[in-house]
Amino acid sequence: MSGRILRDMVVIGGGQSGLAAGYFLRRNGIDFEILDANDRPGGAWPDAWDSLRLFSPAPMSSLPGWPMPPAAGYPSRDHVVDYLTQYEQRYSLPIQRPVRVKGILRSADGLLVRTDRGTWLARAVISATGGASQPYIPPYSGRALFRGKQIHSSAYRSADEFAGQRVLVVGGGNSGAQILAEVSGVADTAWVTQKPPRFLPDDVDGRALFERATERVRAQMEGREPDLPKGSLGDIVMVPSVREARDHDVLHSLRPFDRFVGDGVVWPDGARTAVDAVIWCTGFRPDLSHLAHLNVLEANGGVAVEHGRSTREPRLWLLGYGDWTGTASATLAGITRSARDTVHHIQQFLTLGRT
Repeated sequence: MSGRILRDMVVIGGGQSGLAAGYFLRRNGIDFEILDANDRPGGAWPDAWDSLRLFSPAPMSSLPGWPMPPAAGYPSRDHVVDYLTQYEQRYSLPIQRPVRVKGILRSADGLLVRTDRGTWLARAVISATGGASQPYIPPYSGRALFRGKQIHSSAYRSADEFAGQRVLVVGGGNSGAQILAEVSGVADTAWVTQKPPRFLPDDVDGRALFERATERVRAQMEGREPDLPKGSLGDIVMVPSVREARDHDVLHSLRPFDRFVGDGVVWPDGARTAVDAVIWCTGFRPDLSHLAHLNVLEANGGVAVEHGRSTREPRLWLLGYGDWTGTASATLAGITRSARDTVHHIQQFLTLGRT
């Protein structure tokens, strides 16, 4: 591919956020193209572990326009990937893949999106590369000295490789709980969390978490206290595997250890535990290096935004990276509202630019 491709909009990222943006861009008649670095549909979902389950039912985990088909219980990883694959086909979204964006530059006519397959010139850009591109591992003293195996949850596939071992699972979110539940069936496990994990009642799923997050934002806008029980999107949903782990009495967590040694870890009281492997379920950080040339990155690596729009570059929007780009926007359940609002503002921007 050579030359310069002209578009009103370029969306960087073909995962759930990019697809939701594409749906609303198409519905509003905006000329656009989606550039996806992956060589297959589904965003980050195909790289998730084999037994992963959503903690919301299929109807609550849908992108705009087309509900996710029903699943037996909570949707599996493969069910989500199949849905996203069919979704982009259903709406004939213009996706180019694999296209890796090297950087974005300003020009008099818009933003130049430089890639390994040519350059796109766009009047505006949505960065929707997701928050799962950079696995995060907290800085622990002595980690390089540890001779056992260390993997991040992004590289975890199944418990088979840990059978019969002594395993630390580090991280207190839903991923940590689900992976602990699986590994504890074949290995001697310990669960390390920053603070005691909070478990939802068995009859409450991810819908309640999203509703709570929405109510908090609404209450903040209205200047009142939210009328909700305590809880957050990090609360642990009792999917079947986690309930089974509870029945086997393995959902006990320990506060963080102090440091690594060659054969294990040392706790704050000086006690030592021999460990064969550590699974880091400690989240991700977004990779926004493609925005570096625009000088929009803050010291913490993020981007200052107002309603998802960069405060330093008015032709740049960010979508799907978390609450700072829209309430629950990093979730299947929450991306629709953020994508709709983002495209609404972009439509106004493009219309004003033509008048």
